[in-house]
Amino acid sequence: MLIFAVTGMGGIGKTALAVEAAHRARAKGWFPGGTLFVDLRGYDDDPVTADQAVLALLDALGVRDRDLPPTVERQYDAYRALLAERRDRMLLILDNASDPSQYVPLLPGTDWHRVLITSRDRPDALPVRLIDLETLDPDDSVALVTRALHGTDERDERPGREPAALRELADLCGHLPLALQIAAGMLRRRRYRDIASVVTEIRDAGDTAAVLDHGSPGADLYGRSLVLRPVLETSYRRLPHDQARLLRLLCLAPGAETGTDAIAALADLATESVLPLLEDLAATHLVAPVRGGSGAAPGARWRLHDLVRGFGASVVAGNARLWKEGEAARERVLDFYWRWANAADDRLRWLPGMEEPERFGERGEALAWLDGERAGLVAAVEWGREDRFASAAVALAQCLGEYLLWRRHFDDWITVAEAAREAAHLAGYRLGEAIAWDHLGLALTSAGRAEEAIHAHTQARDLYQTAEDRHSEATVWSNLGTALWNAGRVEEAIDAYARARDLLQAAGDRHSEASAWDGLGLALRKAGRVEEAIHAHTRARDLCQTAEDRHREASAWNNLGIALREAGRVEEAIEAYGKSLGLRREFEDWYGEGQTLHGLALAHQAAQRPAEARTAYLQAADAFARANAPTEAAQARARATELPD
Repeated sequence: MLIFAVTGMGGIGKTALAVEAAHRARAKGWFPGGTLFVDLRGYDDDPVTADQAVLALLDALGVRDRDLPPTVERQYDAYRALLAERRDRMLLILDNASDPSQYVPLLPGTDWHRVLITSRDRPDALPVRLIDLETLDPDDSVALVTRALHGTDERDERPGREPAALRELADLCGHLPLALQIAAGMLRRRRYRDIASVVTEIRDAGDTAAVLDHGSPGADLYGRSLVLRPVLETSYRRLPHDQARLLRLLCLAPGAETGTDAIAALADLATESVLPLLEDLAATHLVAPVRGGSGAAPGARWRLHDLVRGFGASVVAGNARLWKEGEAARERVLDFYWRWANAADDRLRWLPGMEEPERFGERGEALAWLDGERAGLVAAVEWGREDRFASAAVALAQCLGEYLLWRRHFDDWITVAEAAREAAHLAGYRLGEAIAWDHLGLALTSAGRAEEAIHAHTQARDLYQTAEDRHSEATVWSNLGTALWNAGRVEEAIDAYARARDLLQAAGDRHSEASAWDGLGLALRKAGRVEEAIHAHTRARDLCQTAEDRHREASAWNNLGIALREAGRVEEAIEAYGKSLGLRREFEDWYGEGQTLHGLALAHQAAQRPAEARTAYLQAADAFARANAPTEAAQARARATELPD
């Protein structure tokens, strides 16, 4: 017997799809015997039982009144006998089922007919062909609302006049068909108001379900109320205690997607205990495994629909006991993130002679973990704006700068640094505030906002001077020099780098001194003092080699190559670029590799070697593309095409 089940979260459009499929199949002659439809109301307070449903099905088959068998057993017998006798194939739609007991007794005793079940729960225990529905594509969401408005009044110009507001409305609805349908109804009712007014109302309220339910236009074509919260409430109320608790806590997770280990920390459970609960929630379509992950793997990731997340958070906020439980869960996940972000940061900064970091045996493992948890880590730092989490958020933020710079997530870095600065100020943690100002300056410089970066580094420097922390002040002078250099204030940059170098020499920090020398070389070269720049970069290289800091050594070799090329010492420059290239490939530093290859191409051009230059430009374009730097990649390709054959 072929049985199909259309499954998905409440409001995803299961019934609409089943009915539309039935109409199309009937039109094509697939079911000449017709269609039987029963709404089992599985998620209502009083769901339809199989015994009740069989009476409706017999009635549809013409068995009623005196012809109706007197006992339940004989009613089922009559129902199955009628289906077995019918040679014209029929389609049986058992809609809105919540439990197999509602529909298993109704399955035909013949393979001739077809059955289509709709449910929010996956019937994994049965040999059923599953069709899991997901939310709509953003473009389809926009098209749904547009068609709904134009279907009522083809002169409605709002979708064409407000495309950005319409797209934002679709996003706020989570691309859930039920939410979109309600929103379209609200717009039809408010036909003289713009789409942006609904968007503003939802954003101000911070609760999509509350706004849409308040403005709901009534019922749909099937007579069902167009409401969101009751749909979510019925799914939640049916959960066992442990699943309901996990769902509530997961709704408080900082990111849209969360790893299994982080969820285990949130729930204060072992990973092997939390996995079955997540899989059970996934079977109800309240939680979904992220594509590319596996529900059976500890490294899997899970996500919630935005409306489910909002509902769960409101349940917690409305109950003092649940709120207290939620705050403790947030503290646990912050501790979890700090522990492993700190270990990952230690691995990224690790040099020979240092203690081996916990958990991550190599850079690739640390980067992979940080990549997976990035959204949650950034959002968790933003919790620092709440007094309870300020200190923990500041500590977490300090672990993310190296990673966000490495991956060039500059917007996230700015967000993290600003949140950390506010949190440190809130907590009265002046040293943390200084660190956050310095990180903010680095992020702003990387994002091309040099003047703002100068202000941030100046704030950090002043705080360190007040605290008489000369070593940290020296580091800030070096970072300030970089911001000044990027702003074109070369002489000030030279002074800042020289100040940093002298302070770091006095402190005996040769590692940081190397960075100051390297920055000083860049500023000297920009000031036209190329020979002094060569000396500075050579000094930086030597210090990096002494410290066995191979990644910074790569930078020093690259900058030395630039200075040598500008001094006309092209062959020496090519050799320096080669040294840098090998080191950068060793670290899979794609952006740095692109920079070095670009410089190598310029050196080959200066040496009148167009073929070698073209190859280097094209390799640079590939490296920049891997580093998610499309502008630089396009520029490198353009330079390659400009070269003569």
